Formats: sequence, C-alpha cells, structure tokens
Amino acid sequence: MADKRRNREDPSAVARLGWRYHHLGIPHSSPRDGELHLTKLGVHVCGFETSPYGVEWMRFDTHCQVPEIVKTVPHLAFVVDNLETALQGQQILIQPNSPSPGVRVAFILDDGAPIELLEFAPDSD
Repeated sequence: MADKRRNREDPSAVARLGWRYHHLGIPHSSPRDGELHLTKLGVHVCGFETSPYGVEWMRFDTHCQVPEIVKTVPHLAFVVDNLETALQGQQILIQPNSPSPGVRVAFILDDGAPIELLEFAPDSD
C-alpha cells in the first residue's frame, strides 16, 4: 500500500514529479460574457486570463471531438517540463497535440479524473 499523504503535503505530482498547477477547467453549458470561440477545437473558453485562481470555463460545440468525460467533468491542468516523460505509464485520454503555437497538451485519466498536461516551448508567451 502506498504511503498516505499528510494534510500539509503537496500531492506527489507536485512534490515528486515537479508538475506545476496551471488551471482548473470547468465544463458548462450556457454562454458566458467574454467567451472566446476556438472554432478549430469546437470549444468556447473564458476566465483564464482574469481569474486569480486559474479558473477556465469551457463550453463545447456539439461537433467537438474530445471525450465525453472532458466535456462533463472538471479537470486540473499542470505544466510539465517534458510531455513525453510525464505521459510514461499514464492512461492517455487525449493524445499529445498542439492547439496553439508554442504549446503541446495531452490529457490523462487518473482514478476517473481527467488531467491536462501542458508543455510550453521555452520562448512561448
């Protein structure tokens, strides 16, 4: 049995693997002020740029090709130094892809929870 985490300890993704919190993605179904429509991806997003906590609201078009769990269950997102290394031994939900210049992402599934991993190019904004 794995050691249990103590209340004040960071999760092992942070403490042991060095992953860094980036955002919390929350799916929703009603339009929100300030949404940006990412037509290519079939998703409307808002909030990330202004939320002091990294909350990103996500609304999906009917044709969006992401797995249903990503459309219905909130996900945590972490920045990783090397996406391929971070994906080793993980259950991959969405294969690595580049939704915008300078960033590569993938989703894993951990105990039923979707987790997004992001790798940024060194010179990306």
